[in-house]
Amino acid sequence: MNRSSLPLLGLVIPAALLAAWWLAAHSGGIAPVLLPSPEAVWEAFVRMAADGSLAAHIGMSAMRTMTGFVLAAAFGIGCGVWFAVRPAAAAASHFVIEFLRLTPPLALIPVLILWLGIDEAPKIAIVFLSSFFPIYLSALTAVKGIDPKLAEVAELLRFTSAERFRMLTLPAAMPGILAGLRMGFGYSWRALVGAELIAASSGLGFLITESSEFGKTDVVFVGIFTIVGLGIAADAVISRLVSALSRRISEAA
Repeated sequence: MNRSSLPLLGLVIPAALLAAWWLAAHSGGIAPVLLPSPEAVWEAFVRMAADGSLAAHIGMSAMRTMTGFVLAAAFGIGCGVWFAVRPAAAAASHFVIEFLRLTPPLALIPVLILWLGIDEAPKIAIVFLSSFFPIYLSALTAVKGIDPKLAEVAELLRFTSAERFRMLTLPAAMPGILAGLRMGFGYSWRALVGAELIAASSGLGFLITESSEFGKTDVVFVGIFTIVGLGIAADAVISRLVSALSRRISEAA
């Protein structure tokens, strides 16, 4: 089997699952409210895409995700780098960091609603907490794992602290930091949908919950497939960006 046929192999299982779904939906043994047919789901998708309702839900979910993710990236990288070069600060904050890291973000929704209200802030906070720790830990580990010989090089070249960070520390740690960003985005997308399932009046998670309550299973499937499709597309884009940036950093080094 040549390499050119490998991508086609990846379509075999999805095609088989689609065929099994179609057969099960048309067998007459399963009610449409439990398992809508692929055609019904497609029709619901086309209808929602045409009337703009799907785009509105996607827009709200994307806004919440990007806001929380950008904040998490800024604070996660900043804290990770700072604590890596300041062990005393890391030790002082260790208990708080571990307490928050081991607390499921969705368990904080009732408290966040009490503290932040019922608007966008609680959902953005959930995204922030979910994506902060993968980014933070990746940055911390990346900086701590830098070859000690680089410090000797910095001393020989008489670099200032700022020059050492800009010219040696950051380029050496960047591959690990970028990998953490990709991981953090995956966490943020999943957490947002979970938050919208519980406390939202818009967004893809809300679309799934509301449709389920009214027995619109075809719309539920539209929401699920949209979440998966957008997640795959976003991960592919971020993966390409990470690879491109890592390659440029390696070439510059």
